Amino acid sequence: LADPAPVAQTFFVDDAVKAFARLDGIVTLIDAKHIELHLDEEKPEGVENEAVEQVAFADRLLLNKIDLVSEADLFRIESRLKGINAFAPIMRTEKAQVSVDSVLNIKAFDLKKTLDMDPEFLNTDGEHEHDNSVSSISIIQPGNVDLELVQKWVGQLLQEKGAQIYRMKGVLSISNADEKFVYQAVHMLFRGNFDDKWEASEPRESKLVFIGKNLDEKELRDGFNACIDTPEVLEKRIKTLRFAMGTKVECKTGGGWVKGEVVAHMYRDEFMPPGMVAPYQVKLDSGELIWAPEDVNNLIRKA
Repeated sequence: LADPAPVAQTFFVDDAVKAFARLDGIVTLIDAKHIELHLDEEKPEGVENEAVEQVAFADRLLLNKIDLVSEADLFRIESRLKGINAFAPIMRTEKAQVSVDSVLNIKAFDLKKTLDMDPEFLNTDGEHEHDNSVSSISIIQPGNVDLELVQKWVGQLLQEKGAQIYRMKGVLSISNADEKFVYQAVHMLFRGNFDDKWEASEPRESKLVFIGKNLDEKELRDGFNACIDTPEVLEKRIKTLRFAMGTKVECKTGGGWVKGEVVAHMYRDEFMPPGMVAPYQVKLDSGELIWAPEDVNNLIRKA
């Protein structure tokens, strides 16, 4: 058995590999007769259980040799597998016989495919037995989230807990963006972008999936909820800005430092990238209006 993470990560970072191949999905073949022995195997401290990891990373689970165990055994085994990874479909097989289209060209790592996540597929409220503290969690949150707050939260989450988060993917509804933001991550490697537009009749909501070890569901939900775009969050962000309205400032431009005055907080116009909001709009002494992309001293400072 081997840890699938390094192989999967290669397709995220190695341009030479990405030029001729794509990661279609992770398929785990499971021996129904012996899987529980592997799941229960005690490992030395600091050593991961590879069987648990392979179940956790999987996009498809092939439960093989079902003819060698009873229906009661299969029910128990499937419950344990779902406790580790609630999002990978389980297919029962004998002699590993399975249709090719169920394991090939499944596009599990295709960001567009992430858009197809069914809310029912994300329902993990069922009673599943958890193995070795590896589990799966989903979050469905109506409304929009703030792009900057989400970026900070995800960055901190992967930096601090990336080793424990095996897989992560989702579709986010970002304020000031007509497009859906879709992403996937393997441990600390993250990729995402804005994709299809939200339909007028489509509810704006975010859907997130986490699979990992020692996941704190409350901590994850609280962290994401803190990114929801509300008037209170906007007011709080304005209070953290260094310069009040009317403050005389200097802005770094292509022509050097130019003097002006803060005329708006949390400014946005139609020419900005999706989701972006500038902390300041500044009216220069020349009368020209510009915006400062970040509230940092090397871009905007007190005059």
